[in-house]
Amino acid sequence: MEKIIEESKQGESLVLENKPENTKKLFIESYGCAMNFSDSEIVASILSGNGYNTTQVLEEADLVLVNTCSIRDKAEQTIRKRLEKYNAVKRINPKMKVGVLGCMAERLKSQFLEEEKIVDLVVGPDAYKDLPNLLQEVEEGRDAINVILSKDETYGDISPVRLMSNGITALVSITRGCDNMCTFCVVPFTRGRERSREPQSIMKEIQDLWDKGFKEITLLGQNVDSFLWYGGGLKKDFENATEMQKATAVDFDQLLEMVAVGFPKMRIRFSTSNPQDMHESVLHVIAKHPNICKHIHLPVQSGSNRILKEMNRLHTREEYMTLIDKIRTIIPNGSISQDMITGFPTETEEDHQDTLSLMEYVKYNFGYMYSYSERPGTLAGRKMEDDVTEETKARRLQEIVDLQQKHAWFRSEEFIGQTVEVLVEKVSKKSTEEFSGRNSQSITVVFPKENYKIGDFVNVRIISCTSGTLKGEAVGLSEMN
Repeated sequence: MEKIIEESKQGESLVLENKPENTKKLFIESYGCAMNFSDSEIVASILSGNGYNTTQVLEEADLVLVNTCSIRDKAEQTIRKRLEKYNAVKRINPKMKVGVLGCMAERLKSQFLEEEKIVDLVVGPDAYKDLPNLLQEVEEGRDAINVILSKDETYGDISPVRLMSNGITALVSITRGCDNMCTFCVVPFTRGRERSREPQSIMKEIQDLWDKGFKEITLLGQNVDSFLWYGGGLKKDFENATEMQKATAVDFDQLLEMVAVGFPKMRIRFSTSNPQDMHESVLHVIAKHPNICKHIHLPVQSGSNRILKEMNRLHTREEYMTLIDKIRTIIPNGSISQDMITGFPTETEEDHQDTLSLMEYVKYNFGYMYSYSERPGTLAGRKMEDDVTEETKARRLQEIVDLQQKHAWFRSEEFIGQTVEVLVEKVSKKSTEEFSGRNSQSITVVFPKENYKIGDFVNVRIISCTSGTLKGEAVGLSEMN
């Protein structure tokens, strides 16, 4: 998965409504991408049924869990610092237990438990249902570990508790794991092979969200475009499915259509797409339904064919550009965003210029840009020398960021004079007199509150902009209300 890491959300401690019968206290923090935050909701749901209420006061917790990410070195360093803090508190409150969840747990299991002895339990992304048993092991004085990756666990039967939710937008997980062996990425090793969730359980969860008043969902997966339900099991085993299973299989364009038709007044987003798995049929479904947002996050990572091959990206620069052309033709009012890695091993100045020229071709609305950091356990970490200097990485990253900023301004200015539909999500950070929300293209829009309320779909005429925000005035409620 191309992991989008929202810096403002890192380290959020999550909270849900207390059950009076629960007597133990859980402190849970999340780091990494949306998938980790979604998984924390699953964990909280499981533990809520096992005697735990959440707390935001670390010092009073009986159990402290940190849901971790292995995508970047910075994330791992942050989590290690947090574990030091937890253990300082643990010296004062020796009854407190500390556990690591998620991708980093899978990767560093023995180190955490045996060598450093800084945690009591280690739980991988497919083993959250085993938490009650693991906690029993800890209570009885044993270290507890379960990082077994599953062929079929999708948590389709767990109804997630919406933690820290605005009550308007929610994540709905549809796939787990990934089959794309990008050489820079740890996800296939920490989350296992790709499998999809049963469509009716997805529809049931969305119905529950609709009944609770939610207005927008994001269908979430490491690679949503390769969603394929044929009765359960790994995607790679589909070739062995029966003729009946193949004939009745549901792929991503069918799922997207099912959700759009089933919930016509609910806004639908999805993330993340992988260029080689995005089919034209999906683009036509997006164009057909007004409630499917006109935004595609389409990570490319590099504009150089040579580097794409080194990364084991299963597409070329030219194939990516052809897909961009299709998107522009079929969804002319759509926005496109990117992930970009600079300084990958052996990247030359010519490769870097190829990336800049690709960005000029696409002119993305926004993006997530990083310099390469070696991840142990990845193919690049094992086989490739990290030979681009930090100084060169920093310069190239700055050039990419500067160019993206220029393109973001260009794309924002295109909206001036247009009327866009905005789902009101919150009060604006900069002014209590203004609301903030996103349009269909996933661009933030702010406008004076007037008599509107959070959860309304409002038509807003755009008057001015910055590179990342549109500013306007409301002209009335939209037909989505």
